Amino acid sequence: MKYIFAVLMLSVLPLNAHAAAIEKLKTFIAATHSAQANFTQEVLDQNGKRIQSASGTMQFQRPGKFRWSYQKPYEQLIVGDGTQFWLYDVDLNQVTVRKLDAALGSSPAALLSGNNEIERGFTLTENGNKDGLEWLQAAPKSSGKDQDSSFSKIFMAFNAQAGLVVMELNDMFGHKTVLRFSAMQRNPQLSPALFKFVPPKGADVLGE
Repeated sequence: MKYIFAVLMLSVLPLNAHAAAIEKLKTFIAATHSAQANFTQEVLDQNGKRIQSASGTMQFQRPGKFRWSYQKPYEQLIVGDGTQFWLYDVDLNQVTVRKLDAALGSSPAALLSGNNEIERGFTLTENGNKDGLEWLQAAPKSSGKDQDSSFSKIFMAFNAQAGLVVMELNDMFGHKTVLRFSAMQRNPQLSPALFKFVPPKGADVLGE
């Protein structure tokens, strides 16, 4: 469970900008049915000190299918097949499986691979322009099963081409997880096999 909880998944703009970052998020989700990218991930403590780092690749196909493959420093695989959520820790040879809806809740994966109705689960507000990127904040709405969301705030940054380049996740303990995406490809043809998972022979399987 080294990195999963970080993954499981946004200067005040002038009024005439009309919610640029929010519109870019909506455009990204409406126009992006699948995607793949490289990513780096850093976890920072309350003082901004890096306490974890990782890198890998991710793919998603909406709705509800995704694959996050952590390659360094530890191998981990996270797969959502549309029904179930799988986490495979290679070092421990251990698989955790849960129902997809229960595992996601108000998470980054829900933002990226869910349906178009993002404002049902998140309150979106503009967060200005910084370093040439347009930022927004997504705050999970507390209702029912989503009350146990691991994140109090999620920040997302988009470039001029409406491409998602950064996600910052703030948890209840003051930690910040920063995901940076590169070589993002939108709407590639992805093999269905990417979103299927069969536990390796001999692996311990925990959960449902």
